[in-house]
Amino acid sequence: MRPNFENTAIAFELKSDSQLERAYFLFKMISNEPLVRIGTAATNFAIKAHLPVEGLIRATVFDHFCGGVSEKDCLPIIDNMYGNGVCSILDYSAEGKEVDNQFDFAMEKTMDILDFVKEKDAMPFAVFKPTGFGRFKLFEKVTAGSELTEKEQAEWGRIVNRFEKVCQKAHKLDVALLIDAEESWMQGAADGLVLEMMRKYNKEKTIVFNTFQMYRWDRMPYIIKLFKQAEEEGFKIGAKVVRGAYMEKENDRAEDKGYKSPICENKQLTDENFDAAIDYMMDHLDYFTIFAGTHNEKSTLRLVDLMEKRGIASDDGRIWFGQLFGMSDHITYNLAAHGYNSVKYLPYGPVKDVMPYLIRRAEENTSVAGQTSRELALITKERKRRRLES
Repeated sequence: MRPNFENTAIAFELKSDSQLERAYFLFKMISNEPLVRIGTAATNFAIKAHLPVEGLIRATVFDHFCGGVSEKDCLPIIDNMYGNGVCSILDYSAEGKEVDNQFDFAMEKTMDILDFVKEKDAMPFAVFKPTGFGRFKLFEKVTAGSELTEKEQAEWGRIVNRFEKVCQKAHKLDVALLIDAEESWMQGAADGLVLEMMRKYNKEKTIVFNTFQMYRWDRMPYIIKLFKQAEEEGFKIGAKVVRGAYMEKENDRAEDKGYKSPICENKQLTDENFDAAIDYMMDHLDYFTIFAGTHNEKSTLRLVDLMEKRGIASDDGRIWFGQLFGMSDHITYNLAAHGYNSVKYLPYGPVKDVMPYLIRRAEENTSVAGQTSRELALITKERKRRRLES
């Protein structure tokens, strides 16, 4: 039976009345674009000025979109969600680091999470961001094919070593590892590293996953090329398929530098590109393990229908559905209620370090047409249902 995304009783079962009211308040705020801009500027200023705002942030936007400040902090949420059939991916979301000791810290944090994941069935994946392990500018330079100085070559070697250490440990522990995608002008270098890791560690089963942002019109040819390499060389492809998170930045840079934007011309073409990628991977499921990271109901139900049409069990380990914590509970929990492999990305970290992530979430919800209004409509429906039942 198809999941019913209108079932708010299942969607919000884990939310107390006060948590539901907080969600209503937050999405009301996020729906107001000028308010988001003002709030973002004020929050950035307050944190840089060391004003005592962390408590307020923690009690509102942080607690809605994040699991906590540490792994231990996240455990009650992880266990709570798993009780309703939803797994978790712990995502250490501190961003914007620029020096080696910070990159080493991010690597050690990922290694620790791998141990954590190994011990808990509720956590089927670990994750890291390429620029958590090395400078963005160096990824950019390698992607552009620019010559590296001797110092930069040594620095790049350290980045490669961090990737290697983490992927090797994931393979040893038999834990799947998602590697996020970032801006197109650094992604080529990251793609090259992830391909090497897949060649090494995805021989018997899928351990290493790359992320494909399907708002890029060039990703489909890359996926086809990657499949041909996997077929020839005998390795599996872990594929986290998303629409993408840097659209405005991508378009602005392309216009500023005078090259064709890598982003599809409109949302319909992005949707078609996303669906084409899923179709292609489903046609070659012997090689692909799919992680459909989407908040789009149509794409989700389309994949559900494809699975049913092909006689693929809802809990087949080659297909996963993922959404961000604090968003699209109507998708995640209703999928889980029907036995599908459902996961929440659970960001965590020190409040001030996670702020860039939280600001991006607020801006994304503001800019994605229909996302916030849909969240609000469902929360309103659940509030009404609870009032009628009380």
